[in-house]
Amino acid sequence: MVIYGYTYGLGLIVGGVAASYWIGPWWGTPFYILAVFCLWFFRDPERTIPGGAVAVSPADGKVTEIVACGPGQTRVTIFLNVFDVHVNRAPIAGMISKVEYQVGKFLVASKPECTEENEQNKITIEGAGTSLMFSQIAGLIARRIICYKKAGDVVAAGDRIGLIKFGSRVDTFLGPEWEVAVKIGERVAGGSSILAKRRG
Repeated sequence: MVIYGYTYGLGLIVGGVAASYWIGPWWGTPFYILAVFCLWFFRDPERTIPGGAVAVSPADGKVTEIVACGPGQTRVTIFLNVFDVHVNRAPIAGMISKVEYQVGKFLVASKPECTEENEQNKITIEGAGTSLMFSQIAGLIARRIICYKKAGDVVAAGDRIGLIKFGSRVDTFLGPEWEVAVKIGERVAGGSSILAKRRG
């Protein structure tokens, strides 16, 4: 489990105990329910990472868009609701060449304009003769993006790189050397679902 689950959970439990003591036994119940939700929300299950020349999904969620966004480039959007695991993972192995934080809006994460306008972290990984960029994008409720890595760090495919709290979106930008392996409407699991396969 991510440490934030314990942090939020413990704080809510303390609040529940205080409410029960000072106001009445039942007043603590909402705090306890929220504590259980936070402990569950920040779960971090182990995943089996596929091998080969593939890019794995950087997040759990539903594929909502697959669009051409430049010469030979494709954007794959994954929408995470509050019931999805929110730990983000590296799509490919390599060195992180750039982590770029962008101040922005907090539009509903399902809106296409989120790609350009919302607060986000843009992470670029270079490895095995290719470069891949993906973005941790905040949404209406998710206003806290966390990234554990920095430029110069070396990662393996499926390594944990951060998380976005309480609902969000992750965009992955694939160059012409990649063939998309998912479809719109498909649900994917971070680190274990194959998002794209290397051509050739």
